Amino acid sequence: MAKKGLDGRHRDKTGRIDKKHGNTLVGSLRKTYGEHFAAGRRKDMMLKTLLVETGTESLHEYLRKHHK
Repeated sequence: MAKKGLDGRHRDKTGRIDKKHGNTLVGSLRKTYGEHFAAGRRKDMMLKTLLVETGTESLHEYLRKHHK
């Protein structure tokens, strides 16, 4: 079983912290980051689409630039 990492994220067997998959839905991310996450976007939008539309490469980068 993978051990929990920082911020409740899980680590894989090599100890690396898991990243969110591109097929994660905005609706699921709102449960973690609040209802105002990706305001104006549909809840069934995939993370990979959100990243492309906003010109960011990762959820971490999106959070730094767009989520306050």
